[in-house]
Amino acid sequence: MPILTIHQSGYAGNRIASLSWLDSSFDNLFYGVRRFSIFKQFHHRNTSGNPLTFRSAMAEGNQQPHSISSSQHVVICGGGVIGVCTAYFLAKKGAQVTVVEKTAAACAASGKAGGFLALDWCDGGPLGNLARASFQLHAQLANVLDGESYGYRRVDTLSVSIDEKDRTDGPSAGRVSPPEWVNGAVKAVKPIGSTKTTAQVHPELFTKKILSTAVEKYGAKFVIGEAQELQVELDGTVPRVRGLYVDGGLIEADSVVIAMGPWSATNKLVSALTTISPLKAHSIVLRPKPESSITPHTLFLTYKTKEGVSMDPEVYPRPTGEVYICGMSEETTLPATADQIVPKKQSIDMLKRVAASVSTHLAEAEMVTEQACFLPCSEDSLPVIGKLPNVEGAFVATGHSCWGILNAPATGAALAELIADGAATSVDLKAFDPARFCNPVTAYFGLS
Repeated sequence: MPILTIHQSGYAGNRIASLSWLDSSFDNLFYGVRRFSIFKQFHHRNTSGNPLTFRSAMAEGNQQPHSISSSQHVVICGGGVIGVCTAYFLAKKGAQVTVVEKTAAACAASGKAGGFLALDWCDGGPLGNLARASFQLHAQLANVLDGESYGYRRVDTLSVSIDEKDRTDGPSAGRVSPPEWVNGAVKAVKPIGSTKTTAQVHPELFTKKILSTAVEKYGAKFVIGEAQELQVELDGTVPRVRGLYVDGGLIEADSVVIAMGPWSATNKLVSALTTISPLKAHSIVLRPKPESSITPHTLFLTYKTKEGVSMDPEVYPRPTGEVYICGMSEETTLPATADQIVPKKQSIDMLKRVAASVSTHLAEAEMVTEQACFLPCSEDSLPVIGKLPNVEGAFVATGHSCWGILNAPATGAALAELIADGAATSVDLKAFDPARFCNPVTAYFGLS
C-alpha cells in the first residue's frame, strides 16, 4: 500500500488522501531532505524511499493568518509534556482540542525525566529566549495550578567533582563546601545556579496536572488510541488536513499536531523532512532514610570511575523525599511503544554506584524505580516547532532533547498562538521552523 492513497470524498470536486504513519512507500508523495552528519551516527535510521520536496502557497508566503474559532477542532498526537502543554494553551484560547495517546499520559520521557529547569543556561544560543520564556511560564503556572502539588520549587544547583579512586575524607577542595548529605568522595564544589535561576518539577505530576486542567477546566478531550493516518483534502494547490484516523476510526480535525517525542519520526511527513533520532537515557529513583536529611540542592557531577572513565551524572532531590539520578545514555533502536522500554542492567548498576559514591544516605536508600526513556534529538540539536511545509493544518513539535520539560510551556503557548492566530507572538519560532530542512524543489501528489 503506498503512503498516499486517494479516496473520493462525499462531496463533488474534492479528493481525500490518507497519509499513513507506517507505510514506507513514497509512490505518490515526494519530499526533499537535507542530510546531516547525525544520519551516520544513528544506524537505525530508515533510509527507504527517494524523497523530494514540493512547494505550496503556504511555503511561498501566500497563506494568510487566521484566528481560530470555538468550532475549530485541533487533534494533538502525543500525551507527553509537549502535547499536553499545547493542548492546555489551545483549549484556554477556546479551541476544541483532542489529545490522542497510544499508551498513557506521561508514559515516556515526560514521566521519567529529571524535571530540572534553568533560566539562563541556554543564553547565547537559539534556545535562549525560548528557555527564558518557559522558565517564567513555569513560575506562572505554579502560581495558578498549585505548583507544590506537582513538585515545583526553586533550588540551588552545584557542580560537584567526584573521583572514585580518591576517597579521602575531609572538606571540599573547592571554595564551597557541599551540603551535609553529600558526604562521599567529593573533590570540588562550585555553585552554578541559585533559587533565582534554577528550579524543578516532578515531570510526571506536572504533565498530568496540565492535562487534567486542560480537560476539566477548558474542555479538552483525552483519547487512548493509536494515531494511524492523516486524512488530507486535495482541493486546489494546497493540501489540507481534514482529520486523523485513530484505531481505524476517523476523528475530523481542522489541524493536527504531531508531538510524539521520538515517535514523531513514525509520521512520514516528519521523517521525510528531517531526522528525529532516539537517545536512550537511564535513571533510578531512591528514597533515603531519613528523608529530611536531603536538602534541595541539585547536583551536576563531574565523575571519574576507578577505571578512569569520565561521566556526567545528575542528582535531583525531590520534595516527595525521593532522589532522582540519571546520566547513562546510549544510541539504540526505538521500540514501538513506551511500555516496551527496558532499562539496561549495566547502566542501572553504574547509577547505583554513582549514588553510593555521592552519599552514604543514597547508598543506604530504598530503590523505588529503575527505568529508561528515549529523548527526541533533531539533526541540528534544536527543537522542531511549527507548520509542516506544504500541508495546511499539519504542525509538529518535537526534538527538544533533554530540555523538553523546561521548554514545554513556551513551546505549547507559542504553537497555540501559531495555530489559533496564524503567528507566534510570545516567542520567535523562526529558529525552530520545520521548513529549515526543506530543499526548494518541486513535487506533487501525483493525481491523475
